Amino acid sequence: MTGVTTLPEDLTTDLHDLYRHLHAHPELSMQESATAELIEERMGALGYETTRIGGTGVVAVLTNGEGPVIGFRADTDGLPVAEATGLDYASTDRGTLPDGTDVPVMHACGHDTHMTAAIGAATLLQQSRESWSGTVVLVFQPGEETAAGAVAMLEDGLWDKVPRPEVMFAQHLSADLAGTVNLSTGPALAMADSLEVVVHGRGGHGSRPESTIDPVVLAAHMIVRLQSLVSRELAAQDAAVLTVATIHAGMKENIIPAEAVFTINVRTLDERVRQQVLAGIRRIVSAEAAASGAPEPEVRELYTFPLVHNDEETSAAVTEVLVAALGADRVSPRVPQMGSEDFGALPEAIGVPGVYWFFGGLPQDVIDLPEPTPSNHSPFFAPVLEPTLSTATTAAYEVIRSRLG
Repeated sequence: MTGVTTLPEDLTTDLHDLYRHLHAHPELSMQESATAELIEERMGALGYETTRIGGTGVVAVLTNGEGPVIGFRADTDGLPVAEATGLDYASTDRGTLPDGTDVPVMHACGHDTHMTAAIGAATLLQQSRESWSGTVVLVFQPGEETAAGAVAMLEDGLWDKVPRPEVMFAQHLSADLAGTVNLSTGPALAMADSLEVVVHGRGGHGSRPESTIDPVVLAAHMIVRLQSLVSRELAAQDAAVLTVATIHAGMKENIIPAEAVFTINVRTLDERVRQQVLAGIRRIVSAEAAASGAPEPEVRELYTFPLVHNDEETSAAVTEVLVAALGADRVSPRVPQMGSEDFGALPEAIGVPGVYWFFGGLPQDVIDLPEPTPSNHSPFFAPVLEPTLSTATTAAYEVIRSRLG
């Protein structure tokens, strides 16, 4: 592997301490108050002008003469996951979900590395101000995990309150080899739609099903039939994933309930395919209800993630920068992923290109283990500090710096 990226020793020590603190103290989506205060303090000390936008979102701006305006986003929220990494800085913090449920919280998706690298890049940019001109806009966005954060910042007037960038960048930790970076050209991350289906039946005694309309059986038929949308209604070349991951009904084994509720998650890379699948869902649940003599089901949208599309020309330029900074053997292409992100909403809102890449966080010996490798959202996901943080910091700094005057 080409020479491992190194940062100044004092910066490395600072970033390691910052990362451990952030990892030990995650906060749930749209509740990142302490995190936002820490970011404001750190960025203010570096000379950036900070603005609170979208509740717990923070934008830090450094203006350094005339020149381009370049944007970079780092997300800030944790997940309701009980950490099982065994790290001495593992999270033991807890949070409260919107429904009032008390839950453990963990930075199981790597947003702590995203914030740390962004602050590291901000530090390098501040220290190298004599060599560039322009404006840097760092967006520390809450609520990525629930698709609420980007929307909240945009609805709160993000691009009216801070300088509008000519391009937006973002990066994400992955369960790949630490020290490596990879990125897609064109579609990078899928659109995602989550729906809740409420199936109405007629409840009654379990010994007299003929007097009921059983919503459990009806929901089961719907769920099985929904799987045929991808396997039998889409062309083999059309990428889509349809998952039914929750179903709830009833309170007792001998009482047929009056209602069943299940949720659907759909991932697509093309708007035409997305519309075909969403229309098919409504058609199937409606038809199955009619076949059983049941009332029309309710289909409720829970949330939607936009497509993350890497602008082709800008992606090529980013690849060149990363290869020059990290070495050709540490940068590789990546096929589109069916995971989802709300980053795409930020550049799309102002019609500018965006590029989103991944950096690895696991050592080779962990990747080589015979058991499945812990990945994002796993309670066992434990990225190594180095070369993860130095690589992510360098990638962010070099890409931003390459676009400044």
